Amino acid sequence: MPQELKAEDVNSKTDPSVAKQWDDSSSSETKFNDLYAITDKLKVCLLGTYRQGTGPVSRSMAIGKRVGPDFLFLANKHSQKFSDLEGSKETQITFQNSSSQDWVSISGTATTVDNSDPRIKDLYNPGVSAWFGDLGDGKHDGTPDDPRMALIEVKAKYISYWKAQVGLLGYAKEVAQAAITGKVADVGVQRHMMEDEIEQERSRSS
Repeated sequence: MPQELKAEDVNSKTDPSVAKQWDDSSSSETKFNDLYAITDKLKVCLLGTYRQGTGPVSRSMAIGKRVGPDFLFLANKHSQKFSDLEGSKETQITFQNSSSQDWVSISGTATTVDNSDPRIKDLYNPGVSAWFGDLGDGKHDGTPDDPRMALIEVKAKYISYWKAQVGLLGYAKEVAQAAITGKVADVGVQRHMMEDEIEQERSRSS
């Protein structure tokens, strides 16, 4: 139900839509299970890097695999994202589910590895070759042995996400009612996980 906007909400200089949906009481297990439930349904995300002289840059990436709170991607090492990562290892992964409005933002550090990493063969599927092409020289063929094939591993340092608690009709009704009454929409929960909590989860998942 929409929540009343109170004077203290304004005087505290907080965002009432965040404050009224903020969840800091759920267990770590619940928070990560709900996070994985969102990300594992979405096969594509935006991978953000920092480019010198330009600033933050994002591009769509298919997820190779999630390992606990961390993510693996197959990519062409000739792409500019690798140049970006040479200058700064700081990355951001974002997800948005347009059906439920769930979203996830993961800040992390990226490591890049060439095609000698055995995980590449584990992640590879024939569809990956469509993004590389086959030169016909028996080398640049879009397979795991292609020298262009590389792995990006993003280890999370900070995670925030919002999870809907109502369906689409309930969401629309709640927002409309809040707009009419001057109340604040309350349709989900927002949570975050800091580095210590993420490291504990990484240890449990390994």
